[in-house]
Amino acid sequence: METRAVTIRNVPEEIHRAIRVRAAQHGRTLQAEMLDILGQAVKPEGRVKLGDLLESIGRKVKLTDEEAAGFERDRSSARATRF
Repeated sequence: METRAVTIRNVPEEIHRAIRVRAAQHGRTLQAEMLDILGQAVKPEGRVKLGDLLESIGRKVKLTDEEAAGFERDRSSARATRF
């Protein structure tokens, strides 16, 4: 997985302190806590993934194993389009 560095400027002391406290409560570094917060914001726990949705539809319409095998799933992570 490729990673990128991000700098956030002008963070109010109150927010910085709250994240430090939250990180300590979760036993994480400040960076790890911020990554977790960002991850939860962009990938909410209750989101429905397209592949999972299609799989559940297949179960509801009672596809046979042979029919379902025709829909091979790519479980790799999605990549952003580069222009």
